[in-house]
Amino acid sequence: MSTSEKVTRQLQRMRRGVPFSISQFHELGSAASVQKALSRLAHEGLIERVAKGIYVRPKSLASMPSIKISASAEQIAKKWAQQNGYTLVRQGIESAYRLGLQTQAPVKTVFWSNGASRVFSVGNEIVEVRHVAESKLRWKSRPEGELLRSLTVTPANSVNLSGLKKAISRLKLSESESQTAIRKLKSTHLPEGWHAKLEQFEREMMA
Repeated sequence: MSTSEKVTRQLQRMRRGVPFSISQFHELGSAASVQKALSRLAHEGLIERVAKGIYVRPKSLASMPSIKISASAEQIAKKWAQQNGYTLVRQGIESAYRLGLQTQAPVKTVFWSNGASRVFSVGNEIVEVRHVAESKLRWKSRPEGELLRSLTVTPANSVNLSGLKKAISRLKLSESESQTAIRKLKSTHLPEGWHAKLEQFEREMMA
């Protein structure tokens, strides 16, 4: 069986509308033959190239089968990060909004990453990836990581203890998990005022 036939067969088992990496096909043949097979399929309209080394099988819109839709910009950004081994987390402003530390919702979708800054767009959907320091990506998608990024973009004097308590409660942590998260945060660099506020919060928890 040729590499082209192997690629086509494997492709038929992949979900429509979900981006995939060319690296997922490299075991089927040489990099050049796999690339050639995918390029041919893209030319025929069976798949769509949505980023370097990333493709998707378009799927039909349920209400209008004649219209084909691709993967979302967010899906493509996440596949790009996965393909390159990058960390990708939601920006601090979004984390702060989700935890109630800020009231203004972000106007666009932004991710922080240790990869290069870039923009992904599909139709009217735009997702921006911003390169940031590794220190802002600590604990990745864990609850303490989300809280860290929230505190990074929120002035300590704008949040009272009850507001901090509500934010931590939204992480759905047990009391011991909350204490561990607070200890972790206290051990890292934070904007001015947050260490003192976390210590005060910790004292109230222990009282």
